[in-house]
Amino acid sequence: MKGSCTKLALFAMVLVVAMAAMASGQGTRVGFYSKTCRRAESIVKSTVESHFRTNPAVAPGLLRMHFHDCFVNGCDGSVLIDGPNTERKAVQNSLLRGFEVIDDAKGKLEAACPGVVSCADILALAARDSVVLTKGINWKVPTGRKDGRVSLQSDASSLPGFRSSIESQKQQFARFGLNTKDLVALVGGHTIGTAACLVFNYRLNNFTNGGPDPTIHPSFLPQLRALCPPNGNNLRRVDLDTGSADKFDTSFFTNLKNGRGVLESDQKLWTDPSTRSIIQQFLGEKGLKRLDFNKEFARSMVKMGNIGVKTGSNGEIRRVCSAIN
Repeated sequence: MKGSCTKLALFAMVLVVAMAAMASGQGTRVGFYSKTCRRAESIVKSTVESHFRTNPAVAPGLLRMHFHDCFVNGCDGSVLIDGPNTERKAVQNSLLRGFEVIDDAKGKLEAACPGVVSCADILALAARDSVVLTKGINWKVPTGRKDGRVSLQSDASSLPGFRSSIESQKQQFARFGLNTKDLVALVGGHTIGTAACLVFNYRLNNFTNGGPDPTIHPSFLPQLRALCPPNGNNLRRVDLDTGSADKFDTSFFTNLKNGRGVLESDQKLWTDPSTRSIIQQFLGEKGLKRLDFNKEFARSMVKMGNIGVKTGSNGEIRRVCSAIN
């Protein structure tokens, strides 16, 4: 009888530990490499900093890349794999930047700790470091992800589009356990970075009845038209957060409030009541409970970073992030 009770207690303990691991992100935890590769996070940080000094555009690029990775088959580094018909070749990922930063960090980590740190974890850490470099919040990133073995161009079709309705965006986020507040916070990452003219110039002239998108403020329209004229360079980059594209702050939401959103899907966050109320909370408008954008963004990033995490035999540690071992 005593032995049976002991076994039952042991089973209960194992079950609790397993459930805790699932709740924290299928086995990810802060400080995962503290014993196996103590310099892992510092190596990624210094690498991102080095590239950022030369090209600040890598910061928003790495943040976007992490998002695009997690929303396709989970946060498994599959967006990094290069080759025919991979996610990287999808139209939705054609403008991603910063692959060279991940490759550089991976090379340094392989020299320091061969076969230990996953590409998926490098990307998650680099995204956090990019926010910090643009004067945003710092947060602890749970690590312990394994890399995926599958990367298909067709799978990228699941990514939210720049013309997506709010209802569609909500549904896409909800599939991964992310709520409306997570949606607004994560899209708020557009406070840094740029977009190519080709993803929004349709809003400027022939959007409705031969005219522009009516949600664009009349004073902002000439500015966008000058940057992206008809028959102009469709690859020209335009700040997503006019006046503050290199700083992680709430001015992106102020721009949406003032009809100065560059992407249609971004501007819809203000025109839809369910998401507008969250923006108003981020902006600290009177009569509403204030929400700290930086803190909410960090919280949502941790949630997103645990989407479809692969651990154990479900994944591998790729020696080269752009290739399957």
